Amino acid sequence: MTMTCPGRAWLKAAAFGALMTTLCATSAHATRLWDPYLRGVNEGVPAGALPPPGVYGVLNNYWASYSYFGGNGRKISNTGLSALVEVPVVLWVPGVRVLGATYAAGIAQPFDYNVSPDLSGKAGPGNWGTFNTVLIPGLLSWQLPDALFVKAGLEFQVPDASSTMATTLNNGGLPSGNGYGVVQPDLGVSYLGGGWNVSAEFHLDVPLSSDHYNGITYRSGTQFSADYTIAKTMGPWTLGLGLAQENQLNADTRNGAKVANSEVTNFGMGPLVGYQFSNFGVLAEWNHNLHARNDVAGDIFNVRLTTRF
Repeated sequence: MTMTCPGRAWLKAAAFGALMTTLCATSAHATRLWDPYLRGVNEGVPAGALPPPGVYGVLNNYWASYSYFGGNGRKISNTGLSALVEVPVVLWVPGVRVLGATYAAGIAQPFDYNVSPDLSGKAGPGNWGTFNTVLIPGLLSWQLPDALFVKAGLEFQVPDASSTMATTLNNGGLPSGNGYGVVQPDLGVSYLGGGWNVSAEFHLDVPLSSDHYNGITYRSGTQFSADYTIAKTMGPWTLGLGLAQENQLNADTRNGAKVANSEVTNFGMGPLVGYQFSNFGVLAEWNHNLHARNDVAGDIFNVRLTTRF
């Protein structure tokens, strides 16, 4: 499960999911659904590199405890979201080269359990369900001089979630996924010399359609998100720091009109620690919110398990 980079082993297997950004105060004023990209989920991985030929498995065990922050950046009481997101990923590296780059493809099927409070602050009904299937038809990674790697990729999220806003609102609780498709181009850059992993991974999530529920046509705006890593591997141990950001580039629309306070911004950071067994890797990360606006934020914990089949 390794990629040799100046004496160090690396596994790159993209992990995907979603986390809701704006709460539903009432069904009549519901705003956005879930973020297409699960913030911070790829912290700690070498964003520009792919492993040697083989089939790889990743399981992200991601827990978030959030409150809602308004347009002034202040937390609003009696709001929140707790979510457990499981993200299994299969990555296939067939050993072929395209345009001088290593090629890979993959698939992910996230599922989640989420709970939000009602307006009195009491916990509402929880909901288990599957998120939108993520298809990864192509990842290309180029190895450059001086231990530099660059990766480009493209993903599609299929509108096949087990519950969406249209199927969940009238029954209470929150949906497990989005009722619309998304295309996501990706770009990753890494320096992997001397046991260091200095990486940046960028994503642009563009909705392909709108969501429809209770006579409402809701279209989410395009979002930019990024994960950053500074980590050092010493023997089987990896220690480092991760940072995640998200910025929405344009407002959501509701029946064609712009939705006020729908352009989200958030930043978070925290430590990460990993241990590599012979054919099995574990990496744990914690991120704490530093700034949020028109968004939910707080603390996230992720334990990533990786292996080569």
